Amino acid sequence: MSVDLARLLALLGMFASHLILPLRADAGVDGLFQVVAGRSSALFALLAGVSLAIVTRDLHAGGGGPAGSRTANPAWHRHRLLVRAAAVGAVGLVLGLLDSGIAVILVYYAVLFCCALPVLTWRAPALAALAMTWGLVSPLLSMMARPALPSTTYQVPSLVSLRDPVQLLSELLVTGYYPVLTWATYLFAGLAVGRLLAPGGTVLSDARVSSRLGAILTLLGLLLAAVPLVVSRMLTGSEQVRQALVETSGAASWTHLSVELRSGFYGVHPEGTSWWLGVWVPHSGSIADLAHTTGCALLALGLCWWAVRLLPRLPWQLVAGAGAMTLTLYTLHVAVLGSPWGEPGRALARGSQTALVLHAALALMVGVVFAALRRPGPLEHGLRWLTAVAVPRAPRG
Repeated sequence: MSVDLARLLALLGMFASHLILPLRADAGVDGLFQVVAGRSSALFALLAGVSLAIVTRDLHAGGGGPAGSRTANPAWHRHRLLVRAAAVGAVGLVLGLLDSGIAVILVYYAVLFCCALPVLTWRAPALAALAMTWGLVSPLLSMMARPALPSTTYQVPSLVSLRDPVQLLSELLVTGYYPVLTWATYLFAGLAVGRLLAPGGTVLSDARVSSRLGAILTLLGLLLAAVPLVVSRMLTGSEQVRQALVETSGAASWTHLSVELRSGFYGVHPEGTSWWLGVWVPHSGSIADLAHTTGCALLALGLCWWAVRLLPRLPWQLVAGAGAMTLTLYTLHVAVLGSPWGEPGRALARGSQTALVLHAALALMVGVVFAALRRPGPLEHGLRWLTAVAVPRAPRG
């Protein structure tokens, strides 16, 4: 339930980042936008790893699977994951055709799933080490690779993008809005957390162990979230660093650049100086960005973990209902913004607090209804059906 609650926070945060205008009338950056920018989508990606670890937990049930298990089969899980990735990617390519004004994440998300294929059988310590290493190395690899790759088009991946597969692949992996090269850090971190949530093939139920894990997630999240901000603040306090950042960004001055640093980039930071690696900017893919947003994601999950356990009488299944059907609600959100209902001046259009309240309220209400009926979202149900048809249950070993 805590994972669904965290996924709900990610969904609402993404709604806010889509619907709120980053810049205020006085040229400052909106406060709520600064809170959610970069953090909500990172939480979404980390939770993908958590969910994958939980649904493949039988791979780590003592001795390879419980007696009579039909599913403790790595190849079977990988085939199912590929089908899910293809289906999610197809939805994303269709949504990319809409003029929604949103950098749709689903195609990137689908490719990200594929990064889990070789590490599905890894245990938590190895996955945690991989996440830490990837978070340090991938920004360097990105910075070295980008000069040799085509410049980004800033286009949302869609069916039209298939006409130029080289450009599409370049953007999905390195230069796009959510480049998989660096974003795999979130997936690996989520897989590590998921292995801790479901050790030995069963989801944690022992209260003492659960409380300890909640504390670890919360404290580690706080540390990871805070340290990069301190380092970034120290770096940008140096006139030498500021000058290097301004020169490589093309900004007119530090004053102009500082506004951009708070509102965020579009997937990658500028090249030309390695100082960018230590500066936190939303959606920059720097080491500081990956560390800070991973920390925020762990903190959010830890707080949700505590909330569910400290307030057990609350109807969490209803409250977090929308978090159990994020694919459906995210798709509906994008479709609305790409429809006449999302045209400027309409209540559901981007650019107002009213639109955010309406989108959030509708998502919560739909989530409550489906949770009360104990039914999955339409797209979640379709994805489950397609996966079951394409990859039948494995025979008994």
